[in-house]
Amino acid sequence: MSKIHIPAIQANPSAELVAVCDLNESLRNTVPDVNFYTDYQEMLKKESLDCVHVCLPHNLHYPVTKVCVENGVHVFQEKPLSLNTKEGLALAKLEDEHHTKICVCFQNRCNESFELLQEIIASGQLGKMMGIKGLVTWYRPKEYYDVKPWRGKMEFAGGGVMINQALHTIDLIQLLGGEIDSIRGSIDQLLDYGIEVEDTASAHIKFKNGAKGLFFATNANAENSSVELEVSFEKGKFTIKDSVLTKINGDGKKEKLIEDAKMPGTKFYYGASHIKLINQFYSAIINNSENYVKVKDALTSMKMIDAIRQSSEEKRIIKMEELQHANS
Repeated sequence: MSKIHIPAIQANPSAELVAVCDLNESLRNTVPDVNFYTDYQEMLKKESLDCVHVCLPHNLHYPVTKVCVENGVHVFQEKPLSLNTKEGLALAKLEDEHHTKICVCFQNRCNESFELLQEIIASGQLGKMMGIKGLVTWYRPKEYYDVKPWRGKMEFAGGGVMINQALHTIDLIQLLGGEIDSIRGSIDQLLDYGIEVEDTASAHIKFKNGAKGLFFATNANAENSSVELEVSFEKGKFTIKDSVLTKINGDGKKEKLIEDAKMPGTKFYYGASHIKLINQFYSAIINNSENYVKVKDALTSMKMIDAIRQSSEEKRIIKMEELQHANS
């Protein structure tokens, strides 16, 4: 992910990239003209830093962010927020105690298609929301886990397809649907990879506004297909697929409304909104504003993953209030 973050930092006229840190010494000359460290705590002591970007395995997000925040440094943290809800709540407490900003990298919130969809929903022009569908059908070979074994272990990854590949979709579903009443979920391993984490997950979601949600994600597809997001209303529906927002009227007529900016290369499906969110966060630091994805904003997606996992294990509907009481 640093290959996406570093160009965004360098392109921002208000920012200066002064140091990078990695355990891998061979990366020392990857970024010219900046100081290289293999110990992030040494970097924090020797450099005068306003912001640190955390692009590390999931289990390191909390401890590294904690040290940065305790040193008064703002953090732009790659998703996921944490390994689980409990750890996410600890991050929220840290942010409050130290009055330091932590931005979670949910860059798809900044996609042009999603921003316009939010505006349309807020207008109420199509009546009551009836349902939301989110589909993530991607492909990950066994080598994906073999090259970086932490990805397949619960202790280090906190999960599989939900927390790694489909987290953005889970976040957008809850952002559109609003407060969640309950979730019935199921997780499984369709691939014989010998890993601990799930490669497939599904869930039925009930929102407090009466809308229903369907979520499905897998790494067992033959290829990386486009993420699909569909929102149905009384008077029509909208879909986001292949980075295009389409309106489908009651008579079935389709109308293309807007297309997202795309990132070049083979991983175009990441979208091009990292730069938008990074710039937005830097502006929030400079102006001391609240216009960024805060820890509390990212907590709901962690609660949803915990609920889906618990529901699958116990084979029952999980009320979201149960998670709040369990982690309080």
